[in-house]
Amino acid sequence: MRPFARQAAAIALALVAACTSGPSAPDESAYIDGLTKAREAKNEQFRDASDSPVPREKRDALLPLPYYPIDPNYAVPAALKLADERPVFEMPTSTGTLRRMQLVGTLEFTLQGEPRSLGAFVPEGTQQITSLFVPFADLTTGTETYSAGRYLDIEPTSTGYYTLDFNRAYNPYCAYNAAYECPFPPPANRLKVAIHAGEKAPGA
Repeated sequence: MRPFARQAAAIALALVAACTSGPSAPDESAYIDGLTKAREAKNEQFRDASDSPVPREKRDALLPLPYYPIDPNYAVPAALKLADERPVFEMPTSTGTLRRMQLVGTLEFTLQGEPRSLGAFVPEGTQQITSLFVPFADLTTGTETYSAGRYLDIEPTSTGYYTLDFNRAYNPYCAYNAAYECPFPPPANRLKVAIHAGEKAPGA
């Protein structure tokens, strides 16, 4: 992960953690307030940081980033079914190259009354997992949201149980700048449901 990405992620996580333990917390308003502040912090980083993924000449047009309204119903419990041997997938990227990623397991969850699943990945050769990479597309992809899909980053747990929070879905950096290389979601991670949560298409 690039230094800027780590810094932005740290700010977002710190702000959310300071306000709430997640959407299951008794005070829903604290969850919404924490996530709102995290989004504001990200906008400030994207506008002011020297290594922002948004080119300086595009910042007035693309910032602040557009989001769906925060909806706690899009934060759902999920269980990670581990893969037997961590198979390697070659994910096509925005630059035409292939990114080798290993499947850690499949997140199984229910959304809008239907059982669904998403693969969780790490770069090939990862020994100590500090974050699970969950790229996905849905029925908003290419219309309301970025045409190459969106991402979720999830911290591993010792229990195998997670909160899959689509309010935190974000665009890959290639959405703002073609100089970045971004892997596309594999076919198994293309949901047949509209996810009206998280970041919208740039400039929406």
